[in-house]
Amino acid sequence: MTESLREAATALAEARCADPFAVLGPHRRRRETQVRAYFPEAKQVCLESRAGELLGEAQELFPGFFMACLPAKVPASAYRLRVEWPGGGSVFEDAYRFGPILGELDLHLIATGRHSRLYRALGAHPCGMNGVAGVRFAVWAPNARRVSVVGDFNTWDGRRLPMRLRHDCGVWELFVPQLRIGACYKYEILGADGRLLPQKADPLALAAESPPGTASRIYDLGRLAPIAAADTHRAEARAALNAYERPISIYEAHLGSWRRVPEAGRRYLSYDELAVTLVPYVQQMGFTHLELLPVSEHPFDGSWGYQPLGLYAPTSRFGPPEAFARFVRRAHEVGIGIILDWVPGHFPTDPHGLGEFDGTHLYEHADPRRGFHPDWDTYIYNLGRTEVMNYLIANALFWFEYYAIDALRVDAVASMLYLDYSRKSGEWLPNRHGGRENLDAIAFLKHFNERVFGEYPGASTIAEESTAWPGVSRPSYAGGLGFGYKWNMGWMHDTLEYMRRDPVHRRWHHQWMTFGMAYAFSENFILPLSHDEVVHGKGSLLGKMPGDQWQRFANLRAYYGFMYGHPGKKLLFMGGEFAQWREWDHDTSLDWHLIAEPAHRGVRNLVRDLNRVYRELPALHVRDFDPGGFQWAVPDDAEQSIFAFVRYGGPDDPPVLVVSNFTPVPRTGYRIGVPRGGYWRERINTDAAGYGGGNMGNQGGVGAEPAPSHGQAQSVVLTLPPLATLFLVYES
Repeated sequence: MTESLREAATALAEARCADPFAVLGPHRRRRETQVRAYFPEAKQVCLESRAGELLGEAQELFPGFFMACLPAKVPASAYRLRVEWPGGGSVFEDAYRFGPILGELDLHLIATGRHSRLYRALGAHPCGMNGVAGVRFAVWAPNARRVSVVGDFNTWDGRRLPMRLRHDCGVWELFVPQLRIGACYKYEILGADGRLLPQKADPLALAAESPPGTASRIYDLGRLAPIAAADTHRAEARAALNAYERPISIYEAHLGSWRRVPEAGRRYLSYDELAVTLVPYVQQMGFTHLELLPVSEHPFDGSWGYQPLGLYAPTSRFGPPEAFARFVRRAHEVGIGIILDWVPGHFPTDPHGLGEFDGTHLYEHADPRRGFHPDWDTYIYNLGRTEVMNYLIANALFWFEYYAIDALRVDAVASMLYLDYSRKSGEWLPNRHGGRENLDAIAFLKHFNERVFGEYPGASTIAEESTAWPGVSRPSYAGGLGFGYKWNMGWMHDTLEYMRRDPVHRRWHHQWMTFGMAYAFSENFILPLSHDEVVHGKGSLLGKMPGDQWQRFANLRAYYGFMYGHPGKKLLFMGGEFAQWREWDHDTSLDWHLIAEPAHRGVRNLVRDLNRVYRELPALHVRDFDPGGFQWAVPDDAEQSIFAFVRYGGPDDPPVLVVSNFTPVPRTGYRIGVPRGGYWRERINTDAAGYGGGNMGNQGGVGAEPAPSHGQAQSVVLTLPPLATLFLVYES
């Protein structure tokens, strides 16, 4: 016995004990209970009762390894450990007297990759066991030789709290008494090859240390329940996304740079401060939804959240998790839906992250031709592994369940779909059929969408997908990927290229503005003017416009008008609504001082009014995905760079005529055929004085004449302001 204990004590001292419960804690013998504990650097260890009475003094058999005996009449659970250190004493409940944490059902679901509420089984959760409060830890690391919980509660010493391995699913678990919410922790792992790995953050941590710290924090999900219960408006917010005839106008924002507090080193606004500043602003501007760049915890500010490592933890940069829940609730209270950017396509290589988590390629592909992203220097999830797929899908469901969000926008879907994405010949592996399609990713995306739509009625999903992959926003049962919407990257690219051109050259590129209608109804499209168009040297949207200062603003206003008239839901990145000159910088606030200048204030007024008119006029949104909701009036006037089309709603909804003049030349007496006789009221004129324009227009509207034009029996004669877009609404 002494020799076996010596070996066990040596294994503990060398931090390679794989079965601590076989050594530590209470062990019943014939006439007594042996209690063994390992406390390196301790001077003395005693057993005491709950009343503080001495039950026995432990003997230090080997350095740091103590053993004491309880009389047979004393229950094995009726003791505590009093430890005397060089600097003082403390009392511990013995972690090694508590039984297993996870039940057989949890273990089975984890092992088979079917635990849809994985975040309730794994991770760190405050709880009670045998009347003692503490925290239960569980982490999946099937190939590790030893896993320990380390933190600011045990001097980050992996020898002190080694965990129990549940062999049937590769999960290590431990109940640690007396820990407090907010304590920092990680896992110390001895890898499959015996190598001590860098300490790892918890893959299912519910909260995290503020960067540059990288530790996980203990958090109680129960704190979110009252906030979710009080969110009585979530159903209304979700209804707008899942009813395709509703108006959807999205304001995309990066929380760290929307606005900063000038004092205190230009610090971030907190979630609670954003709830009373950003949310009302979005409401006042008339947007229906707020899309946030990823809020999952991420180590590097410069990734804007797109290289996350704490998928289950809202970033601590702006406050605790319950503050983020309050932010979402506040948005719902004023009718704003919340969309989160979500990144299941890759993850960063930071040593505290998921890479080689247990000393093997557990979450990522082992072969770099499948497992490494050359564009972003990141790992790629092994979506062919059921446990990894389950980890990600459970994460998606987590945000809907605990934070009541309304949609997930999935980043970089194209990079997931194609095995040769951004790779040269020889740098990628074909699928089992010899093709370039990533079959595992396709199956994952379909399953992800089925689960979201199946479990959260009214919720939706959005794909950032830049290729012609068919059926991205079609149901999986119909052969599609199952997303609710798809970003129209082609429309964005073509129209911005057109707008960059000097107006004198636009006649040669007329098709860039009309080509989008060739495929406009093949998907449920969102028209995105996103953050990607105002970074990495691309300049701002205003900076892309040609001409002198007046023409730049006029071009941008006309472009916004064209966008809001065009079929498809709308998305605009922050700063674009008031025409920020400067390219977006994630480290600084938007240039809010510009709104004091009439030209910038005019653009903001226009965006506000476009949002209002877009919501008020059914013709502009109810048939966004129906070819019957659109008709070209003038598609071919390339010589004058004029476009005109009619939008239709339901039978009783007035049609809207949208006309854009993309030259700086006013056009008077311009005749356009219209589908109905009567009065056409001018509802939007981007050249209006209130928007910073020259105030040329049609005196509030025009009457149709029985003069055939453009295939119509009726027509209107318009004055088209230079570099402007008009909305004219039919009135009987």
